[in-house]
Amino acid sequence: MILEHIRGPEDVKALTPDETKLLCQELHTFLLQSVAKTGGHLASNLGAVELTVAIHRVFDTARDRLVFDVGHQCYAHKALTGRLEQFPTLRQYGGLSGFPKPNESVHDAFVAGHASNSVSVALGMARARTLLGQDYSVLALIGDGALSGGLAYEGLNNAGASGEPLIVILNDNGMSISQNVGAVSAHLAQLRSHPGYSEFKKAYRRALLGSKPGQAVYRFNHRLKSGIKNALLPNATMFEDMGFTYVGPVDGHNEAQLESALEWAKELRCPALVHVRTVKGKGYAPAEREPDKWHGVGVFDVESGRAPEGGETFSAVFGEELCALAAEDARVCAVTAAMADGTGLSEFARRFPERFFDVGIAEAQAAAMAAGMAKQGLRPVFAVYSTFLQRAYDQLIHDTALSDLHVVFAVDRAGFVGADGETHHGIFDATFLSDIPNMTVLCPASFAELRVMLRRAVLELDGPVAIRYPRGGEEERYHDERSEGAFVELRAGGDVTLCAYGTMINSVLGAAELLASRGISARVVKVNCISPFVDADVRAAFAGTRKLIVAEECASVGCVGQRLAAILTEEGTPLEKLYLCNLGKRFPPHGGARQLREAFGLDAASICRRAMEVAQ
Repeated sequence: MILEHIRGPEDVKALTPDETKLLCQELHTFLLQSVAKTGGHLASNLGAVELTVAIHRVFDTARDRLVFDVGHQCYAHKALTGRLEQFPTLRQYGGLSGFPKPNESVHDAFVAGHASNSVSVALGMARARTLLGQDYSVLALIGDGALSGGLAYEGLNNAGASGEPLIVILNDNGMSISQNVGAVSAHLAQLRSHPGYSEFKKAYRRALLGSKPGQAVYRFNHRLKSGIKNALLPNATMFEDMGFTYVGPVDGHNEAQLESALEWAKELRCPALVHVRTVKGKGYAPAEREPDKWHGVGVFDVESGRAPEGGETFSAVFGEELCALAAEDARVCAVTAAMADGTGLSEFARRFPERFFDVGIAEAQAAAMAAGMAKQGLRPVFAVYSTFLQRAYDQLIHDTALSDLHVVFAVDRAGFVGADGETHHGIFDATFLSDIPNMTVLCPASFAELRVMLRRAVLELDGPVAIRYPRGGEEERYHDERSEGAFVELRAGGDVTLCAYGTMINSVLGAAELLASRGISARVVKVNCISPFVDADVRAAFAGTRKLIVAEECASVGCVGQRLAAILTEEGTPLEKLYLCNLGKRFPPHGGARQLREAFGLDAASICRRAMEVAQ
């Protein structure tokens, strides 16, 4: 076994070519077996094994800066940089993160979890290196899917024009960029990635550019070569027009060829783009057949490819109800940003393909397009993860709310999301959505409420509407449908009032039960609509309340509890005691939602303890 003896990249560099091939095979097996036990991102990591090994044989990531785009393809990198033994804890609370984290290892250059920013970040690092007079390589590893995001092109445009030594590795698995044509293209790719070609090209330049006749010959040959190359390698044209030296396409599963291409790109000392062709899910037939299905997986059986049956989810319920609405109203459309399956829209795409729009990893484009659709009479519903919606903040304000357009934002993954951690917890949307004029923000706490609120948002309400709901399914205590009105009392009590919205109502109800067993009578108020608040409704909902606890899976500044307290104070009914149970100004780590609630004092037992203090 080679892999078990790898303690760091220096061990990878010391391997023979045959040992390197064996290491790649072992990494494929290790990642498959490891992710089967913990869950995680599988297909993207299997597709990047040989590329990762080649990077570590050519570069020193403790000094050279490797910037991952998204970062869900970093597992082999982690295994080769001293974290192999931590993989049983992958994505678990207190364990190994599923994304690059600089505080986890010196080999992780930058936090990554969202798409399309790697080239911009890498350019910033390259500029810092130059201005500080330092010497190291900077690499951005970006997938072709991330090239559907506009920020990627802003980065490429600036990086190509900068002249900075910088290497962009385009990991192309055929999802977004067209395939290269024919055997001649493949042959040219081999030639261009061979180290001898690099040496010949440099000698050729020196020989011809030293004299005026030579310069004329060089210009003529360059034009001739460019014309042929543009016909055979159309992918190169765009990148070279931006100022990059194009290297490739390279077989992304031929480690030796990858090494040669990366060595050449390193020696060029200019903006270079290495185009690598890979197969997502490489080496595992189920993942190769259905890479989207195997992108992010839970625990599964390697032999059969089957996962344990899961229960119904909020995402699935949303998708079902939206299909029902689309069948009733031809104006209803669905928009997604490369997350059709994750947001529950796969069936909608199948049944209503002419009204389904996937814009790729381009949330700002999705929101702006939805605004245009609404302006002209359609009823668009943009289904998006909470943290991905952050990327479209300006479109929420400028393109949607400013004109009071009727776009429905189905905000999936609100609150804790679990194993994906800091970059994916939906802890900001409750505050930033509530801040936007004209925006209505609904918070269903059950499947039944999601169905009712979605129908109301699409067919009855005006202006922009956001419906926020969590990852996964219903919790154990609340399955009702009590969605009428902004506030609803679920339990009467006189000692203390507990308030929550969404599925946090389960923790509050649990706390009320614990308090009752201790002789404390707790009133429970559920908030159905967290924005806008009508002062009279707030006053009526909390009439007689003197001691209040508000529990929220969100950041503290601008939270619902702060806003309720401010209104009550302004209305002349200030509280005697107030405690806000939220996340403060912190980024929660990865881990199970229940574990995180316990860690941040948002579980029933923690709220009960706090309520006992407040009720005194």
